[in-house]
Amino acid sequence: MALSTDTAPENRFSRHRPTGPEDLAGGHWPVVVVGGGQAGLSMSRCLDRRGVDHVVLERAEVAHSWKTYRWDTFCLVTPNWQCQLPDFPYAGEDPHGFMVRDQIVDYLEAYRAFIEPPVVEGVEVTRLARDDRGTYRLTTTAGELTADQVVVATGGYHTPITPPMSEPLPAGITQVQSQDYKSGAQLPPGEVLVVGSGQSGAQIAEDLHLEGRRVHLVVGDAPRVARFYRGRDVTDWLAEMGYYDMPVTEHPRREAVRAQANHYVTGRDGGRDIDLRAHAKEGMRLYGLMTDHRDGQLHFNPDLTERLDHADEVSESIKDTIDKYIAREQLDVPAEERYTPVWRPEAETTELALADTDITSVVWCIGFRQDFRWVDVPVFTGRGAPTHSRGVTSSPGLYFLGLPWQWTWGSGRFSGVGRDAQYLAERIRSQRGLTSTGPRGDVCNVLALGS
Repeated sequence: MALSTDTAPENRFSRHRPTGPEDLAGGHWPVVVVGGGQAGLSMSRCLDRRGVDHVVLERAEVAHSWKTYRWDTFCLVTPNWQCQLPDFPYAGEDPHGFMVRDQIVDYLEAYRAFIEPPVVEGVEVTRLARDDRGTYRLTTTAGELTADQVVVATGGYHTPITPPMSEPLPAGITQVQSQDYKSGAQLPPGEVLVVGSGQSGAQIAEDLHLEGRRVHLVVGDAPRVARFYRGRDVTDWLAEMGYYDMPVTEHPRREAVRAQANHYVTGRDGGRDIDLRAHAKEGMRLYGLMTDHRDGQLHFNPDLTERLDHADEVSESIKDTIDKYIAREQLDVPAEERYTPVWRPEAETTELALADTDITSVVWCIGFRQDFRWVDVPVFTGRGAPTHSRGVTSSPGLYFLGLPWQWTWGSGRFSGVGRDAQYLAERIRSQRGLTSTGPRGDVCNVLALGS
């Protein structure tokens, strides 16, 4: 995979670059960036471009989540051209293709080599607090550090959700979280229950289905989207229409969109729809919302038809928007017939006795909770989500980066995180006392702490 070939920046960190965790304890830095994934690396690049010396701390290793928490056939659902990390856009031969897991890791490792961030891996931040003088104190596995400003760039997907109904399942059933799923080979022989049909659930269910497993899929409320429409990838249309530049303040749902489930689609095999109805026609078993498990019986709401219809309606509404744009701009593009459902449930299944099936494993795919409990600063809602305006919080000098819909649709993705990092880097540089040299003439340092 070809990548950007621009000349790497001059290394500005040689004088004050720690070589390991042992060099960090007791230090004070003007800025701390918390997060060593694509958000932290983007922040590093943007700060470097503005002359702010810094060091990146990663609790594991760069690209750890991509290396560890993705299944074997994982690929991006957004095309390669949307990989737009600062000064390092995708420059390969397949801009409309979809990078698989190992290619994503290669992209991030190549970005690391390009920007030469001062990374110290294996350091975790366990507490962040602000004292009476306004100084931020960070307790880490390498000791205590202090800072004038902090950017938390650990993203928004931290702890996988496991419902209480998982506990009474029979001991003989293997239970796996979506982030720990690799392939059907890791599961015992037999049928698989996949709970949740968001991006991960729909793709994992399809992965098992294509392996020849009998899959039972509990359908959630995630909408779907067509991969291609009227001769182009739908993401190409949405980009041309300006959707990906729309700030959250202009979205019809405003901040509520941050909690919206992502549309399911796949980049597998060059990109295509995920049609759960077609899979059901081929033998996949679909159910409505799972509500309970009692005495070996799984219970479901009779809402499968409603959920499938809603997913289709959302997909078709996006096509409606594209059609209006094509008509308004008088574009000469091919017409395309609309989607026709290939399967409908004959009856709703509300109960399923495990003993009547060969279900031997469950894959939970019902999302993640944000976990910022280590941030001991009062900038959160009652549900633990940070309150901010474009990443800027009410606590002076504390910022967030890489959150879903932080500013635009791409804020938590390769496509938009760089724009948010640039905005915060300008904000950081403009703050009093933060220049290329510190208030006492010392070179300023910025820490990016593990994601």
